[in-house]
Amino acid sequence: MEIEPSPIEALMPDAASDPERVADHALARINGNDSRNSYLTVDETWTRDQAGRLAGKQGDTDKPLYGLPIALKDCFDLEGFVTTAGSRFYARHNVPASEDSWVAAQLKAAGAIITGKTHMQMLAYGITGENRDYGDCLQPEDSTSLTGGSSSGSAAAVQEGSAIAAIGTDTGGSIRAPAALCGLAGYRASLGMGDWRGGTHLAQSFDTIGWLCRDLRDLRRLARALFHLRDAVHDKATQLRVAVLSGRMLNDCDAPVLASMAAWKELIKRAGTDINEIQPDLWADAFSIYAPLQAVEAARLHAGFFDEFEPVIADRLRWGASLKPAEIIEWKSRHQSLARQTEALFAQADFLLLPAVPMQRLVAGEDQSAQRPRILHFTTPASLAGLPAVVLPGHPGLQLLAAHGDDSRLLAFATRLGVILATESAS
Repeated sequence: MEIEPSPIEALMPDAASDPERVADHALARINGNDSRNSYLTVDETWTRDQAGRLAGKQGDTDKPLYGLPIALKDCFDLEGFVTTAGSRFYARHNVPASEDSWVAAQLKAAGAIITGKTHMQMLAYGITGENRDYGDCLQPEDSTSLTGGSSSGSAAAVQEGSAIAAIGTDTGGSIRAPAALCGLAGYRASLGMGDWRGGTHLAQSFDTIGWLCRDLRDLRRLARALFHLRDAVHDKATQLRVAVLSGRMLNDCDAPVLASMAAWKELIKRAGTDINEIQPDLWADAFSIYAPLQAVEAARLHAGFFDEFEPVIADRLRWGASLKPAEIIEWKSRHQSLARQTEALFAQADFLLLPAVPMQRLVAGEDQSAQRPRILHFTTPASLAGLPAVVLPGHPGLQLLAAHGDDSRLLAFATRLGVILATESAS
């Protein structure tokens, strides 16, 4: 029985031998969704020049992302290009970046071919993939469904094949939601991992960096390339423990979500783990704690410009600006308490498994205002505790959480699950 290589493994020989051809193939697929907006900025000549320079440096083929087409979310500076943060106001207001963000510099150093800067929800302040200025981002594989956000174009770029992987950010769920809704794998790093120099924050207390791709087996390579993570050392004599969410939180989940939970639970069992259930009632307050703290920080970052943004975002910013110091102190106290209690869950489990989103899809053109709190109900517990997360792909995908800083072990386990999934698909 021969197991199919992961998408990155399959592309690497071509990327090493002919990065220019790989770049041409990627560029031909750009903005392949019906909304024609996977990317906000594309310069085909610039991207081909990158590939051409790589082709002249065959000694660099051992770099982890050599010749691979990678999309960059448009909240990170790329030398020579304007960073819009998903807003036409900032597209006009900002000047071209004089140097690369830390993220872009890491991609270049790893040998990546940057295909462009992707669509995102305005200011990264949303979870659905809608954007008044640049249009709502539709899934390339299903034009009736939104990608989810705010890393909307990053998900679309991977789906359409213009990028083998894409950089995303996750404040309250902005990698996890689009990955889960688009059937992709995703990785949100622990809070504080990486460097935000040259990046546009939404809420610094919660902003994290990460990846979207198609296959769990590729996440570890991507994390190594960006964060220089070392592999986890696992004691094979120790059985891993996975705690699966149960109880009242699941009452809001649609049937396909529960079916995905059941399927992944069985696969995790086949990985030889010990499974138990958790019912963390403390998470019921997560969104109500997170929302005002996020709004306060976002309002400070965009002070003076509220009227330049779409009304729903402007209203959140005004609300954040209106909160009194005593209120903020109370929210911060509750935040710290919930974070401590969430971290305590890892005394009884190595990883936590729960839905990333409570629905299978977001229907394009419908009013999504009620969906934001529904999704954030599931994603904000990890955001408040700064936890790393992997999205297990499915229809929809799920999130697997680890303790803060336990990224390497989480990625190793995700790789193990990806191998099992690939093996079973081949049989």
